[in-house]
Amino acid sequence: MSSSGEVSDLPNFDDLPQLPGTGLRHAWDVFGREDVLGSMNLLTADRTASAARLVQTGQRISLDLPLNCPDPPLFGRQPFNHVVFPLNRNEMDDRVDNFHLQGSTQWDGLNHVRCREDGYWGGRLQDPLDGPNGLGVHHWAEHGIAGRGVLIDVAGWLESRGSYDPLGGRPITVDDLQATLDDQGVVLEPGDLLCIRTAWSRGYLALTADERVSYAAAPTFSGLHASEDMARFLWNAHPAAICCDNPAIEVVPGDPAVGSLHRRLLPTLGMALGEMFDFETLAPVCRAADRSTFFFVAAPLRIPNALGSPGNAVAIL
Repeated sequence: MSSSGEVSDLPNFDDLPQLPGTGLRHAWDVFGREDVLGSMNLLTADRTASAARLVQTGQRISLDLPLNCPDPPLFGRQPFNHVVFPLNRNEMDDRVDNFHLQGSTQWDGLNHVRCREDGYWGGRLQDPLDGPNGLGVHHWAEHGIAGRGVLIDVAGWLESRGSYDPLGGRPITVDDLQATLDDQGVVLEPGDLLCIRTAWSRGYLALTADERVSYAAAPTFSGLHASEDMARFLWNAHPAAICCDNPAIEVVPGDPAVGSLHRRLLPTLGMALGEMFDFETLAPVCRAADRSTFFFVAAPLRIPNALGSPGNAVAIL
């Protein structure tokens, strides 16, 4: 299969082969088994140049939470330690110790999740604990992330139709996504960077300090339904990346009978995932300007073989 990133080269989801024993469809042969970019292959130079023409006012909006948010960290991660120290009499320096690359706004690398015994993206079987397996966020950093961002304000759409709790564990379905896109008048294009707003950070930041401690022990939040229908919708949309503002893309707690959306997307379909992006400043600006698309730029840390990276993302309107 060609690695040109042209949609004509991409099979429909239902035409992808299945991994024996799991029923999960995989795209390991779409870009070749040695591929290291996955869906980022669709972020071509032409698409980046086209997206740059979306810049109208030049307004820049950070899509990152502070690196110490959430506090306490979630999923067993630990807080980092920021140390300031003198280099000499006239110069100061600082360092960060115990820094989890996926502790706040983050990219999930293709070596972050494996598909059981079938391995990581492309069928790689070597575990990162045993050394590099050829994948890593540094490949995306070298490739560059710049393209058409699309804000899919699911939280806004749900709230306009009744009560909605971003921390309530509501599964967001394909119908919810499509209804939001229809309401916004947006048609997805190949290579888009999907920015799905669940309003998680708004709900989280409304918690008291004591409530955040309890929440870190058992986090719950609304997110994408983990079904095959969701994987089908996302693959057939051919995005370069899927960025959500919640901590795991998918709804938590999940349903074991439905399965893991991470497993459906990362190791099998090679889809770049971003978590805990901050869309709370962007959403009202887009609403006031009656637009949902913008120039999205991100620079993951170029750490060789890293399993994740801070988001380092900006929306330019």
